[in-house]
Order: sequence, then structure tokens, then C-alpha cells
Amino acid sequence: MTHMNRRDVLRGTLLASAASMLPVSVLAAKASPLKLGQCSYSFRSFKAPQMIDMLHQLGLRDLNIKPDFHLPMEPLDTVAQRAQVYRDAGIKLTAAGTIYFKTDTDEAVRPAFEYLKAAKIPLFVGSPSHEALGRVARFCVEYDIRMAIHNHGPEDKEWPSPFDIQKFIEPLDHRVGYCIDFGHTLRAGTDPVAAVNMAGKRLYDCHIKDLADPHSRESQVAVGEGVMPIPKIFKALIDIDYPGYVDLEYEIKADDPLPGVRKSHEYMRKVLRDMGYNVPPLAPYSV
Repeated sequence: MTHMNRRDVLRGTLLASAASMLPVSVLAAKASPLKLGQCSYSFRSFKAPQMIDMLHQLGLRDLNIKPDFHLPMEPLDTVAQRAQVYRDAGIKLTAAGTIYFKTDTDEAVRPAFEYLKAAKIPLFVGSPSHEALGRVARFCVEYDIRMAIHNHGPEDKEWPSPFDIQKFIEPLDHRVGYCIDFGHTLRAGTDPVAAVNMAGKRLYDCHIKDLADPHSRESQVAVGEGVMPIPKIFKALIDIDYPGYVDLEYEIKADDPLPGVRKSHEYMRKVLRDMGYNVPPLAPYSV
């Protein structure tokens, strides 16, 4: 048995007394269970060094990288070195995508996995054709890399809504899951909260954006300025113990994205603070 001496008892009493004098809001605040990240697509008009500088200005460190613009798949023998540039700058590469698979052959699928292996990225946002899905899933097992299938709204003939993904992936290995794009989900006429609850433990990534008109992709605005039910989405994600990132995909004003990206992240942080979590404001940093 552990015995407490008089000094220990007195110290504990003083600490409890001091804590009781703190505001309730401070005592209740705890670290947010949600991780807010950033899609590099928002900075598609800029080269990697410029994007890194803007991420530093915003204080953002977690990046879902778009291969087409910021970490090309070729030449393969330079991928590891180019990925390391981000890490040396203090940026964590949390995922890559969207990566498309239109052809159902090993020769068409394997290069993407060799790329992810070289970049040391364990998760990618994918959009395989229905025909290629089984093959891609087998490569996920072979390379031990997870794929989060991305829904692209009513224009997408393969995966309009997360619910269109559900029946196809249920029999597949657990490394195949969902990337819910909430903007496209809303445009597909699907309740984003219902989509989160359906995906459950196989929800591996989220892309978040906001719309002034739930039916129009051209109506995108900064997060918090539209009709997206952000607080309800965040609560649903927390309720399912979502371990992944909520990645902002701010797609408008490509030549001047910084103000909208900042406004979006500040709003999402405010939502979490209003929910009782201790979330620091955006703050610039340097490596």
C-alpha cells in the first residue's frame, strides 16, 4: 500500500483548491479529438516552395498532397527525395490523391503503389473504376496501404455518394474505405451526418468545403459562410471516434487562396472551441 505523508496531503489540497478557482470553461476544455488538415489542391496555382511558405504562414503542418501539382509520380526514382523536402520543412504528408484507376491491369495499377511506397505515404484517396476496384484492393493488401474511395457528386458515374461506395467495398479487405467529400455528398442529395455514421470505422479521410447552394458546385464559399452543417458533422465524427484528418479542400480563388483558407480554418477551430475543446488559433511558424 502506498502511504501519503502530511506534505503530500497538503499539496493535494492546495492543488485542488487552486483548480476550483479556475473558470469552468478552462477546466472543461480538452484537446480536440479531430485533426484539421489541408488539401494541397487549394494551392494548385503555386509551386511546392510557394505552397510550403503559405502553409508556414498559416501554421498548418498536415498536408493531403495532390500528386498532379505538388508531388508528381514520375520520375519514380526522385519521389522519395521530393517527398523529403516537405518533411524537412515541417510538413507531414498525411495522404495523397485523388489517384484514378481506369484500367484493370497490374501494369496500370502498380505504378501508383510504387509511388506511394517511395513517398512513404500510407493512405491515398482513390477513385478506381468499378472494374479495377478488386485489383486495386489486392494491391492495397500487397503493399499494406489504405485506399479511401472519394465520392465526386452527381456528375460522377462511378461514386456519386458515399452510399454508392458502400455495397462495393463491404466484401473487400479493411484497407479499402471511404474518403467522404462533404460538398459532393451534399450535392448528391445525401445527408453528410448519415454518411459519416454509415462509413463508421472504414472512414479514412474527409474533404470538407462549404456551399452557398447545396445543389451547385459553383457556389463554393469559405467554410462557415454556406449551408454545410459543420457542427453536426464534427459531432458525428467525434461520436464515431474518427481517427483521420478533416482536410480542407478550398477550391475557389485559386490565384489567391490564402484568405479563404485562413477564414475556413479559423471557423472550424471556433466550432471545436464552442464544443468545449481547447483548439489554438492559427499561428505562423518557421522550421
